[in-house]
Amino acid sequence: MSRFTFAKGNTKKVLALPVYGLGALASLLVPRRAGSWVFGCGSGVGEGALALFLHAREADPTLSMVWLARDERDATEASSLDIPSVPVTSWRGFWLTLRAEVLVVTHGFGDVNRFGTRGGFIVQLWHGIPLKLIHLDSPATLRIPIFSSSRVLRAALRRLYRGAARGISLFPVASPVAAERIRSAFALGADRVVVTGDPRDDVLSHATAAERAQRARALLAERLATPLPAGRVLLFAPTWRDGAADPGIPTDAQWAALGAYLERTESVLVIRPHPLSVGEYGAGPTSSPRIRMLASAAQPDVTPVLPAVDLLITDYSSIAYDFALTGGEMIYLAADVAAYTASRGLYEPYERFSGGREVNSWDAVLALLERRDADPELRRALREHTEAIARSHHAFRDGRNTARVFDAIVTSLKGRA
Repeated sequence: MSRFTFAKGNTKKVLALPVYGLGALASLLVPRRAGSWVFGCGSGVGEGALALFLHAREADPTLSMVWLARDERDATEASSLDIPSVPVTSWRGFWLTLRAEVLVVTHGFGDVNRFGTRGGFIVQLWHGIPLKLIHLDSPATLRIPIFSSSRVLRAALRRLYRGAARGISLFPVASPVAAERIRSAFALGADRVVVTGDPRDDVLSHATAAERAQRARALLAERLATPLPAGRVLLFAPTWRDGAADPGIPTDAQWAALGAYLERTESVLVIRPHPLSVGEYGAGPTSSPRIRMLASAAQPDVTPVLPAVDLLITDYSSIAYDFALTGGEMIYLAADVAAYTASRGLYEPYERFSGGREVNSWDAVLALLERRDADPELRRALREHTEAIARSHHAFRDGRNTARVFDAIVTSLKGRA
């Protein structure tokens, strides 16, 4: 089952309220130390937090910076990058969070030690441009298994979310479109939501397209632990469904048809389930050597491998916004579009997001791939839709997003002094 659902997360928040109170009291007694920064990321050592850490280390060597590791894997990965780390849930992790001037997160306050965040300069980098309604905009966010129908409890939970959001000092985003969504979702003023570009997307703009593709193919082969044959790379990357099973898992017959298509076109299909997904994709690699599994444990941050991908297959995942920067084509497999949009909600009509070409089964995906291969006009239309997404959702494509975020933090800290 999924390791996280909104209901489970909210239950933990409610049960931990006394500890939050003790942490808030400690923050009144313990001063924060200028030049001390802590970093964390809900998916591992990566995303925008890693990009910002590496840039800040080079831009200002006087900073004291530590990565707060979720587990031994994070600690090992940090060590390989010469990044000092401390377990996030340890007393040391709490103390470093409590003393830090700047706290950098990508998912939530639990990326660092959640009980020591009050009063710090919190930089929320988030983990993608939201298509799905998030935080205060989504009823799903406020789910809780106990007294689920209680208006009083839901109202209290909403106040808890609003109170936490008020602790965010700076929220860098990729575009004015993203800024509008984030201001609504977190009830933040325009002064805290700044359009800088997303640091994690700089890897999609550095160097030439050929150099990015070569580097990404090498990384993908390393993470797959097997050579990557020449030819097209297709990536299937669905979103998560708050504990529900993925509806887009192919049947045995569809796996076989996919394998035959891949063999015929000398292509490879990489399956990248969401880290929190529920579903079994193991039959794919078993059915064909041209179907590979890229587990999130092998590559927690998928963004660096995107330049290796020629065509993305996804559903409602924000990966489409990041992938748009590569210029590659996209196919939208929305097997449960009516139910999903009704339960979770989207910031824009799905037809606009998908270009109106979404399909609802792997049989339809294969038919669309066959049409795409034979029709230059369809290939052109798919690329034009990709460019339209990139143009509307990314204000910058110069590889300097991280530098702008760092400069915005430094400027804000000077304003507070």
